[in-house]
Amino acid sequence: MTAVISDDPAGLGPGRATLGTSLSSEWIKIRSLRSTWWALVAMVFFIVGLGPLFAAVRAHRSNQLGPEGLGFITDPAEISLRGIFLGQLAVGVLGVLVVTGEYTTGMIRASLTALPRRWPVLAGKAVVLAAVALAITEAASFAAFFAGQAALASTHHQASLSSPGALRACLGAGLYLTIIALLGVGLGFLLRSTAGGIATLVGIVLILPLLAAALPTPYSTDVIKYLPLTAGTQIIATRLDPTALAPWTGIGVAAGYAAAAMLGGLYMLHRRDA
Repeated sequence: MTAVISDDPAGLGPGRATLGTSLSSEWIKIRSLRSTWWALVAMVFFIVGLGPLFAAVRAHRSNQLGPEGLGFITDPAEISLRGIFLGQLAVGVLGVLVVTGEYTTGMIRASLTALPRRWPVLAGKAVVLAAVALAITEAASFAAFFAGQAALASTHHQASLSSPGALRACLGAGLYLTIIALLGVGLGFLLRSTAGGIATLVGIVLILPLLAAALPTPYSTDVIKYLPLTAGTQIIATRLDPTALAPWTGIGVAAGYAAAAMLGGLYMLHRRDA
């Protein structure tokens, strides 16, 4: 009897180890992991819970001070979306975990055996996570906006979706958070370490602006406006800072950071064994 050597060690069958296979596999993984749901719950809590809370506190203080208190409500849409500043940590950590979790358990070997070209592994994780993150963050952003404006109604300075920049702010909030999730995916593949990936994410998003602020003017302003936090969150502002990047330019800069991390992760995925 002649032994037959299979060129399909994963048993997927000819032609089945494709991007579609990766998407299907990643969808099963991401919805079956408890860490996914905990991260998403935390993110929704931060966005929908904190934004309206900030709006309610400002409304209360404004009502106490009367006309002088209206200075607390300069951008009603942005106030109700402030929760994304903490929500970005939850969704960024999720992006890291969907990658490094497989390296920790060793499941990445099975994924790379089934998809030896490797790039579909990264693409599958990125596409599935982006779709989940975008859907949930958009829903949470609109919920936070409506709840926040309801809290501001007593001041008669609330916004609506027809207010200048308000719709863009709600849509952009979800888009920015999705970019942060993809930044986490890229860092996960680049560093292959949960602790390293999360620490680097926090450093890029939160620590770099603090370090840049220590630079003398005008260098601090010139550097800070190109960092992902400052650039990306211009999308939620309806009263624009003339010294900052335009909203869509800023979101493009933030996307550039995520793209660079993804390309670095893809390079390491091809260069190093699992």
